[in-house]
Amino acid sequence: MKKLTIVAVMAIAAATFMSCGNGTPNANLKNEIDTMSYAIGLAQSNGLKEYLVDRMSIDTVYMNDFIKGLNDGANAGDDKKKAAYYAGIQIGQQIANQMVVGINHEAFGDDSTKTISLKNFMAGFVAGTTGKGQKMTMEVAQTTATEKMQKIKAETAMKTFGPNKKAGEDFLAKKAKEADVKKLDNGVLYKVIKEGSGEMPKDTSMVKVHYEGKTIDGEVFDSSYKRNDAVTLRANQVIKGFTEALVHMPVGSVWEVYIPQDLAYGERQQGQIKPFSALIFKVELLGIEKK
Repeated sequence: MKKLTIVAVMAIAAATFMSCGNGTPNANLKNEIDTMSYAIGLAQSNGLKEYLVDRMSIDTVYMNDFIKGLNDGANAGDDKKKAAYYAGIQIGQQIANQMVVGINHEAFGDDSTKTISLKNFMAGFVAGTTGKGQKMTMEVAQTTATEKMQKIKAETAMKTFGPNKKAGEDFLAKKAKEADVKKLDNGVLYKVIKEGSGEMPKDTSMVKVHYEGKTIDGEVFDSSYKRNDAVTLRANQVIKGFTEALVHMPVGSVWEVYIPQDLAYGERQQGQIKPFSALIFKVELLGIEKK
């Protein structure tokens, strides 16, 4: 038998039981349709309790309230007014339990004392849904949301990882004074280990490289040398500081590159790389792929 959707089963249940309230409808299996309806309903509920608890954060203490809502929804039939209300309830719960929680974590990390303004979130959400009373266009809203989120994330990260930024600045300032260390226009520092004689790639070039990346305290976080597998990539598909080094390297060169945090991952944490970390890369440019 083809598996029915929960929506289809609800329609059958509504037609068969037509009872509402807080409790379970009383089954009366007087014929094959009744028995089939009950069996399908029971089968389709497989795993639902776990889904409610694990994915929707429903407390089983209030299961009777869930059943009441379930019955009300199933018995609403094609009542458009009720359907709209129940849809609002469902999306509202998603906002409370998923959207806001996710936004708070992205903006404030593990600081549970901080939260976005639910009132203003809902004002914007309703304005966008109804198309009435919007204080900005959708395009401006998307740009503003991204900019404000980045700023708040940076401020949040700075409170915890500010010392990383200072340590990186001190490291680069000291490194810049070394006689064999040179500086590119955007602040990337480098030391030539081996001077190549080939052409230099453009930022859109596909290049083949070996590399090893480490933090300023010497901890290696990635190495193609350890994997014994050179990497082919587009020069502009890596962090800005890495790209800047590549486009100044003749093929055959090996450089040690020192990248400021704002040309690396900035306020973002990337695996074991903490926010605001200056990075060191050994980069070996093996070749440029020809089109």
